Formats: sequence, C-alpha cells, structure tokens
Amino acid sequence: MNDSRDGLDDAPGDAQEQSSDLRPVGRAPRPTTDAATSARMARQRRSGTKPELALRRELHRRGVRYFVDRAPLRGQRRRADLVFPRLRVAVYVDGCFWHRCPQHATDPRNNAQWWADKLAGNVARDRATDAALTAAGWQVVRVWEHEDAVAAADRVQAALRHRPSGT
Repeated sequence: MNDSRDGLDDAPGDAQEQSSDLRPVGRAPRPTTDAATSARMARQRRSGTKPELALRRELHRRGVRYFVDRAPLRGQRRRADLVFPRLRVAVYVDGCFWHRCPQHATDPRNNAQWWADKLAGNVARDRATDAALTAAGWQVVRVWEHEDAVAAADRVQAALRHRPSGT
C-alpha cells in the first residue's frame, strides 16, 4: 500500500529525477564551461575588490566613516558596497564587465546569447535598484572600477555634503 499523499506509487529515484529538472522560472539553463573558466569565475569577488578597497582607503584617510556591504533598505537583498544610513547615500563600485561599462564592456564569444542576457539583466537590476532607492529618498553614487579612487572619493564626498542629515 502506498502512503504518499497524492496516492501515486513512487518508483525509487523518481524524486531525484523530477527535482533535477526544476529550474527557477524565467532563467535559462547555465551553459557548460570548461574547468579553467569555471575556476576563474569562482575567484571573482562579490565585495572587497581592489577598486572598492582603494575607494574605502581613500575615504577613510579623509575621515569619512561608512558601513560596508550592507542593504540600504530593510528587506532588500541588493547590497551596496558603502552605505551612509543617516545621510541616505548608497555607493556601488561596479565592475566594467559585469555592469557593462560604456568604455570597457566586452562581449564573451562563448555562450554569447546567455552572457548577453545575463549582463543585460545585471544592468536592468542596477537601474531598478537605483529607482527603488531614489523613490525611498536615497542618493545613489555609482563608481566604475576603472575610476581613480581620489576622484571617486571626491564624488562620494560631494554627495554626502549635499544631503541633509536624517532625511
């Protein structure tokens, strides 16, 4: 006799076969990659990148204090690289490849369509994040990884100066 809730007999292994076919809705299957590419991609840091650390060092040298790798809005999974909660300023240090820098964006040759969709999705998510933060009264500062840390720190400080505390 079968004790399953749906009343169907389950053959051994059926659950595994079914669950391996499930994918999040709206996502294309991840393309297969060679071992070297996979290892290189696994080494990509989400936070604490060299450009981010250079900006943090420069701001810290100037006496500016901030929170690191924090979601500006409660309940939002998207995390800013630097956050100034009292002034409502969020800073993102964007990589040229991942966020499609107009000067340095490159198009991968392997799995070109998958990468085009993936990178376009990153840019769309960036714009949606900017819109959500702006609607909530935040100012967003986007810094490209190729920007000079001193110039980027100048832009961040300018944003901080023009924000009334506690808005």
